Amino acid sequence: MATALRATETVGRAERSKGFLALTKPRIIELLLVETVPTMIVAQRGLPSIWLMVATVLGGALAAGGANAVNMYVDRDIDAIMERTKGRPLVTGVVQPTEALVFAIALEVAAFAWLWYFVNLLSAVLAVSAMLFYVFVYTLWLKRRSASNIVIGGAAGAVPVLVGWTAVTNQLDWAPLVLFAIIFYWTPPHFWALAIKYKDDYAAADVPMLPAVRDLRTVTRRIVGYTALLWALTMVFGPVADMGMIYLVSAFVLGAVFFWYAVTVARNPLPGPAMKLFGWSITYVVLLFGAMAVDQLV
Repeated sequence: MATALRATETVGRAERSKGFLALTKPRIIELLLVETVPTMIVAQRGLPSIWLMVATVLGGALAAGGANAVNMYVDRDIDAIMERTKGRPLVTGVVQPTEALVFAIALEVAAFAWLWYFVNLLSAVLAVSAMLFYVFVYTLWLKRRSASNIVIGGAAGAVPVLVGWTAVTNQLDWAPLVLFAIIFYWTPPHFWALAIKYKDDYAAADVPMLPAVRDLRTVTRRIVGYTALLWALTMVFGPVADMGMIYLVSAFVLGAVFFWYAVTVARNPLPGPAMKLFGWSITYVVLLFGAMAVDQLV
């Protein structure tokens, strides 16, 4: 009996640990960190110290994890309504709301202290500012009020490139600002593609995500428009950051594929093509930033 009880408690602790990890949205953190390291390589014009990269990535992960946990705390009511999110830990009760909020705040405090001590103050301020913007501007203000929610709120997801750049240089310049714009314009087509599939979920939760409140013709036109701007910005980044041919060719080809997927969705605005665009948008960021790194290291 005692052995069985201990086994049950162990399973319970494991589930709670997974629940706290899920609060941080690890997949989103992975994508944010994919932006950070190549940006550092471009800023350094080579490979920065391993310790600096580790310290910056860890601090960025803590900051992003805290922001995501606060987002889940605030959105737990609508997460319970939406099919896509009803398995989240605050909906299932694996983690209690107060625990989640304390956990999130602790992550942000740790992120700021870590980045300030091991990287620099500017990077620490930028990382925590992204959290504040994500929580107060996107989650609390825009998400439930405006169809432009992800357009403006997506700026928070572009801050990791600024953190990566300033970790190396301790200052901002035109190159990181163009990188910021690249992620800023990548976010709407990336997220709207996903929202096309889950537009009924957003409508049920009364969240004015664009596909839930506009006709799909309007949504797909905007996807094509933002993708064209994204493609142009990736080409502008080449001369601004003095990148080589590896990056320029990669940016052109990857952008062309992205644009083709966007046009395909515009011609056939159904969940199938939209999810293919969503999947490619993730691959696109990985390959684009990978090309930046390779361009500077080869």
